[in-house]
Amino acid sequence: MDLEIGSLDLGARVDEALAVQAVAFGLGPDEVAVRRQIVQRHMQFPGARALGALAGGRLVGFVYGMPNSRTHWWSTVVEPYLRARGTDFWLDDAFVITELHVHPEHQNRGIGRRLITAITDSAAEPRSILSAIDTDSPARGLYHSLGYADLARRVHFPSAPRPYAVMGAPLPLLRP
Repeated sequence: MDLEIGSLDLGARVDEALAVQAVAFGLGPDEVAVRRQIVQRHMQFPGARALGALAGGRLVGFVYGMPNSRTHWWSTVVEPYLRARGTDFWLDDAFVITELHVHPEHQNRGIGRRLITAITDSAAEPRSILSAIDTDSPARGLYHSLGYADLARRVHFPSAPRPYAVMGAPLPLLRP
């Protein structure tokens, strides 16, 4: 498979990216419409950037993130959980992985690993944080293998049916 990882104009390719996310994450049309607005807002934040994985010119995976701010919605939700565990300092001087998705037909080929390491390798911050559904999943296995550790578990986001884990890792991420 000829795969190219590179900078992604997520604003211009938001529908392609959300199509990947919808299949990978099981999103319906209403949720995709909400996420389109969120992605477009996020990409206006200072330091926000995205990378894409292209196979034959087709977007098969993407990651995006930004320097974290305690004023961002995500931070305001997770901060009490982190504070309760004494780990809220992770919210400062961190690069947050907002989304990472690979189309199921292209999973288990190292694409997610390549995307997340590439975007964090260019981060100026000394650490990275993210949230993932709090279950024993391939995604959480990937994050653990990269050096991410659980900072808080059973984190509940409004409108999310399942709890999440907040994870953090020093940068650069571990390599196999």
